[in-house]
Amino acid sequence: MMARINAYKMDGLGNDFIIVDRRVDYIDLNKEKIIGLGNRANIGFDQIIFIEKEKDNSFPITIFNSDGGEVSACGNGSRCVAYLLGKKVNSKSIKIKTKNRLLEAKIVGDHAVKLNMGQAVFEWDKIPLAEKRDGSKIDLTIDNESIKNGFCLNVGNPHIVFFVKNCFEYDLKNIGPKIENHSIFPQRTNVTFAQIENEKLIKVNVWERGAGLTKACGTAACATAVAGLKSKLTINKVGIKFKEGILDIEIDKSDNIFMTGPVSEIKNIKIDI
Repeated sequence: MMARINAYKMDGLGNDFIIVDRRVDYIDLNKEKIIGLGNRANIGFDQIIFIEKEKDNSFPITIFNSDGGEVSACGNGSRCVAYLLGKKVNSKSIKIKTKNRLLEAKIVGDHAVKLNMGQAVFEWDKIPLAEKRDGSKIDLTIDNESIKNGFCLNVGNPHIVFFVKNCFEYDLKNIGPKIENHSIFPQRTNVTFAQIENEKLIKVNVWERGAGLTKACGTAACATAVAGLKSKLTINKVGIKFKEGILDIEIDKSDNIFMTGPVSEIKNIKIDI
């Protein structure tokens, strides 16, 4: 028997989500159902996020990509959830617990949220890579073409960032999944091609692990800012430019990564399960 439950649709710069409050409607969706809901011919989303029962003054969330796979982090999704919860509990400060991090979020303006993403991880086995390598200089051969100097790191999930002259000259729809699934990445990876505009601005094109081409990706913005700073290409405060807008990233003296950007209106929707 099919049931209809309440949910929410939100996005951060076009990176879109279904959010389900399991404290109100507890549902457990299998992979097939998630893939079906994620299809753009249906509702469509990059990620579906479940808000779990509050614990230790924080809100645990569970995140699935549109391919049905569970993931440990989603920066823009976490900002959207923080905004939604802030409205629900009438607070400008919200703590969110992902699979492996406790994130502190603040509503800093009308539809604007600042999120402390914590610190990046660079050890090869924690990114992770399949073998001991210098993660800041990874060369890959894709379709007989060498793509050099990929910078690998983990900001809650694995990323590789390539700094190139033109981030849109690469056919990311073709090579994105091949890099994502390369044998050097045992947990697959997110892929960013980044173009330095100046020391305060980077333009990006992103292939998101488990979701494909995306209009924006919060963790990719964080990873790109860190990679740019570590490579001495940018300063510690930088704008990451996506097709629909900019995420502002700041890296403090303790290497904590702060991401600030817009979130959409909260749209109430119904989903059939």
